[in-house]
Amino acid sequence: MSSVRPTPAPPESPLKVIADATCTFCGCTCDDIDLTVAGDHIVSARHACAMGEAWFLSHAVDSGPSCRVEGQPATIETGLERAAQILTSARYPLIFGLHDTTCEAQRAATAVADWIGGTIDTPTSSEHGPTGVSFQGVGEVTSSLGEVANRSDLVLFWGTNPAVSLPRHFSRYSLEPKGMFVPRGRADRTCVVVDVAKTETAEHADLFLQIKPGSDFEALWVLRALALGVELEAARVAEDTGVTLAEWQNLIERMKQARFGVMFYGRGLSLTRGRYLNTEALLALVRDLNSYTRFVARSMRGRGNAGGADNVLAWTTGFPFGVNLSRGYPRFNPGEFTASEILARGEADAALIVGSRSLENLSHAARRHLATIPTVVVDPAGPTLESATVAFTTATCGIHTAGTVYRMDDVPLPLRPSLTSPHPSDVEILTRLERQVLAIQHATHPPKTSTASERLS
Repeated sequence: MSSVRPTPAPPESPLKVIADATCTFCGCTCDDIDLTVAGDHIVSARHACAMGEAWFLSHAVDSGPSCRVEGQPATIETGLERAAQILTSARYPLIFGLHDTTCEAQRAATAVADWIGGTIDTPTSSEHGPTGVSFQGVGEVTSSLGEVANRSDLVLFWGTNPAVSLPRHFSRYSLEPKGMFVPRGRADRTCVVVDVAKTETAEHADLFLQIKPGSDFEALWVLRALALGVELEAARVAEDTGVTLAEWQNLIERMKQARFGVMFYGRGLSLTRGRYLNTEALLALVRDLNSYTRFVARSMRGRGNAGGADNVLAWTTGFPFGVNLSRGYPRFNPGEFTASEILARGEADAALIVGSRSLENLSHAARRHLATIPTVVVDPAGPTLESATVAFTTATCGIHTAGTVYRMDDVPLPLRPSLTSPHPSDVEILTRLERQVLAIQHATHPPKTSTASERLS
């Protein structure tokens, strides 16, 4: 009598733990995440917030082709050759994106822009660009988030809502950490929120000032005047800002008496009426307050490695965004050399997009023109642009590849990969693209040779 043996169940994938991984979903860039990996999936992300956990757990290995040309699968070599031909033959090439990648890839993209004489820009130009313009004029008194966690006893949020956009900001950096000089954490701190509406962050405030929409500039100059002892008309202040003079006087006294104060500001300040003049006024106010106490300012950056893009462009070209290299040296002029405006005016005739999520920041007119020109896309999520001429699917930094990213306070942090990917990294694609560009340029314009006598003369 024969018997049928049951088929043994496949063995479960052994679990692997990656300690102190770095999450690049938001500007907090938390580097204390413990990942548990089973096979080719991340199954848990200890310490991560809800947004970070969803980001980690949603990643899996993409089995599609690493390169497509005109929508058809192609070898990486074929794609690189076509991409280099597109960029070198363009009269006004644009490089855009860079927020969702490492500093190493950002540096490689900048090198490509330099060789082809292109214009390179990031979403900063339409997000925190006014901040970059303002501190070129008045400077910035700032610190690391570690100093804030250990020293700050007055924390002010202006035009930002970190309770929603940066969930771990309170617990890691600003309100709750027990620090060297604030041993009781939240109990040793005063939280102030200034905004045009009562947000989720305002629910955590000890003092909330609701100003009139579009009056940030006037409100900040009221505080500057009070800090310098200038007398103001109470009726005029209330009319211009929507807040009484007595409330502003109470706030400025709190700020003067703080041992270590910090002002966190966001796009609610920089993208409203006044734009860069608003952030200029805030940075000048912080500078004024240092005549009385220690006060610093910090911009609340968004998703990805936005700070890294600004830093890499600044130390390679001298400017943080919107850089034109067509004359062989960098030029900076927001509005003229920024991506949304260049595309909306129909000036760019080819584009290299590094991270297609950046396209969310472009205007409708800019996206419409982008669809009509040859494009090269380098994107870990795959070729998300149906109209892309050449699309490279790359490994995701921080998940599949290592590298360096910047936290919102300009502190560089390493990435620790947890999964493997069949696709190349974006830094590899961009480095090889640079070599391909140079090969075409040398073939078209070979370097001049000379005899020994010519060199001596």
